[in-house]
Amino acid sequence: MQFLILGILLGGPLSLYDVHKHFTGGISLFYSASFGSIQRALRQLETEGWADSADADDTRRRKKLYLITDAGRAAWRAWMLAPVTGSDAEPTILARVYLLGHLPRGERAACLDAVRLRLAGDLAALRTLAEDVDSAQIPEAAAQGHRYRRATLDYGIRSHSLALDWLEDLRKSA
Repeated sequence: MQFLILGILLGGPLSLYDVHKHFTGGISLFYSASFGSIQRALRQLETEGWADSADADDTRRRKKLYLITDAGRAAWRAWMLAPVTGSDAEPTILARVYLLGHLPRGERAACLDAVRLRLAGDLAALRTLAEDVDSAQIPEAAAQGHRYRRATLDYGIRSHSLALDWLEDLRKSA
């Protein structure tokens, strides 16, 4: 979540409430976060030196505005260009695509290549698993259950194939 927030802060200083509005205004479709988790992430960003905060001058309430630092920009850029890791890659992939416009035009293809590499690797693993499953001898009593487990695997293969096609379209315009 930290890198997603850093990407949001690239657009300018925001309050905790403003960051939360970004999540509820669309990001929550692929990455949900509570008010408290956003607040903790902002504190961590400050501790890391990736964000600073300042009191807003235009309110009676002591509203803090968060700003990304140069170190935060460098950390965000490194994350955008790094290989996609972790067991649940989809939110990371969608976050990178969502923030892609903040990267210089010349670096966007490299970001999409890192995403494509992860998706292609996962697709290859799913296809290998499908070959193993399809070659297994399934007892008649287990055939019905096997059918639906195989359908779930097919869904993974199809969704990864679609995601790779989608990325190719994005790369053409990046």
